[in-house]
Amino acid sequence: MPELSPRRRMLVLAICCMSLLIVSLDNTVLNVALPSMQRDLHATTSGLQWTIDAYTLVLASLLMLAGSTADRIGRKRVFMAGLVVFTIGSVLCSLAPSLSLLVVFRMVQAIGGSMLNPVAMSIITNTFTDARERARAIGVWGAVVGISMALGPLVGGLLVQSVSWRAIFWINLPIGLAALLLTLRFVPESRAPKGRRPDPVGQVLVIALFGALTYGIIQAPDSGLASVAPYFVIAVAALGALLWYEPRRDEPLIDLRFFRSAPFSGATVIAISAFAALGGFLFMSTLYLQNVRGLDALHAGLWMLPMAAPTFLCAPLSGRLVGTRGPRLPLLIAGTAMTVSGLMFALFEAETSDSTLFIGYVLFGIGFGFVNAPITNTAVSGMPRAQAGVAAAVASTSRQLGQTLGVAVIGAVLAAGIGSSSYRGTFVAAARPGWWILTVCGLAVLTLGLLTSGRWARRTAEHAAERLETAEIRQAVGAPGRV
Repeated sequence: MPELSPRRRMLVLAICCMSLLIVSLDNTVLNVALPSMQRDLHATTSGLQWTIDAYTLVLASLLMLAGSTADRIGRKRVFMAGLVVFTIGSVLCSLAPSLSLLVVFRMVQAIGGSMLNPVAMSIITNTFTDARERARAIGVWGAVVGISMALGPLVGGLLVQSVSWRAIFWINLPIGLAALLLTLRFVPESRAPKGRRPDPVGQVLVIALFGALTYGIIQAPDSGLASVAPYFVIAVAALGALLWYEPRRDEPLIDLRFFRSAPFSGATVIAISAFAALGGFLFMSTLYLQNVRGLDALHAGLWMLPMAAPTFLCAPLSGRLVGTRGPRLPLLIAGTAMTVSGLMFALFEAETSDSTLFIGYVLFGIGFGFVNAPITNTAVSGMPRAQAGVAAAVASTSRQLGQTLGVAVIGAVLAAGIGSSSYRGTFVAAARPGWWILTVCGLAVLTLGLLTSGRWARRTAEHAAERLETAEIRQAVGAPGRV
């Protein structure tokens, strides 16, 4: 990629952030619309889970494929294809006549979305080559998630209240078209010096692992553990096959050598934990505010602002801290805030009081605002730039997998607790195990943030990067063997 002027670099960052905005908006807007969808499409709790998880599951399954494909054939080309498919998927979702077709069209959206975020992050990584500039750019990137969390509930609530839930998909159209035209005009093409070959076997195994695991978790409350046990067996078998097969390929879909870096491994698990907490938090909060408190979609969206505003404000601060002091402090703040928030709901039933509910939302927003920048920066820093797309895709996959599991696990726990009873009478008690799960996720962020950000962890990252670079050189000259 040619060296760009500072103004052009900021323009590229803005275009990439537009793609993140529509993908992030899609999740936050959809959560506010869930009760309306439930009434119109006669959906069960598991049906609502699938409207979210069908999207995040396909994203998680295809992100690494999209990242490596973009590195091979061109990041701009794949990014533009993603914008087109995502926009078409949004139109189809707005026209869906049934829950099953809505789930299918959400999967179409996700195919496009898989070509956006990891590829955009790879473009940013290759545009901002200075470490501090890149950390600040990633902080801006994280702030866009905060913007989507602030705008999503409000815009979604307004559209659901004034038009219908179908209107929430319309907002993707102008943003997607504008991003497409701007990308065509201003984003330079870039690709890795040596493209990675496709890995169809690894891709099938990833889909089998994520799909079987998610299906088993979501359907367990309705079908029983005995009925879904085969899906868990498939998931375990797919995981074992991945661990056996991938190290034997010269260019695997998932390069397990990345995980020799303690910061990279920590960032992956932190991403899964943080986004599992986010997925579960949004799912339970939306159902509580509308089905238990009886708020309409707009007022439920307003109640989400105490969480969204701190996320928006803390994300760029986190990016600056990562650039100047490293990832440890933002991760410790994030883990502490998310843990305390989960404890408030689990121990003190924060839902029953406006003041404790408000504080719980603010604390979670602070925690989530601080967690995004260190995850992304740690995932791509120290890795060879030629593999930036793959490294960013692993981080993005971890986020989507976390959100998928969060909605699946916490939704299943909630559905099992409520059973055939009404939400209003049983929600607070049924949700308590879910809040404990969120607390554990916060503790995981705190603990791993402490363990994987010290000197020992940095040394493992340096050794991993050296081995990856040596392996690239050996492949380039045709030398046999893996490092």
